[in-house]
Amino acid sequence: MEKRILGLDPGLAILGFGTICYQVENCAANDSTSAYTLAAKVMNKSVTLLDFGVIKTAANVEMGKRLCIIYEDLNTLMEEWKPDLVAVEKLFFYRMANIITIAQARGVMMLVLAQHQVPFVEFTPAQIKQALTGWGNADKQEVQEAVARELELDYIPHPDDAADALAVALTASFHL
Repeated sequence: MEKRILGLDPGLAILGFGTICYQVENCAANDSTSAYTLAAKVMNKSVTLLDFGVIKTAANVEMGKRLCIIYEDLNTLMEEWKPDLVAVEKLFFYRMANIITIAQARGVMMLVLAQHQVPFVEFTPAQIKQALTGWGNADKQEVQEAVARELELDYIPHPDDAADALAVALTASFHL
């Protein structure tokens, strides 16, 4: 069974995205297979990187146009990759000034997902860090290294927003 997962790291100036293919194969078991061994062998999972990048909007562009750019570009991604599931990082703020603008961009994201009738899941930053590194307080570098390791890459995906989106997608794959 193959599932495509689109991970999104919400933002107004930079919205990160990462698409992975999550493959689960049922393995045949014979009568002599113990229950413990069967549980370990029933599923063979693999994850493949399909695409990653960012949707950028310039600060000097009017807000409505910035939201339209996000809308159009995200629609293009949905049509190109046809994800089975979208994973979104929950909003987390250090500064109150960002809340409204990022919430507006997030609202556009949610609209696009609803229009495409694709289910979504949300994860907090701590849940993502825990899933990828085993520690909910891991730093950004540790998470990025885990992304590269899980996707068997010899580089850390850049920019950071794209790597974060891949981390969200991987977290969803771990929860399937």
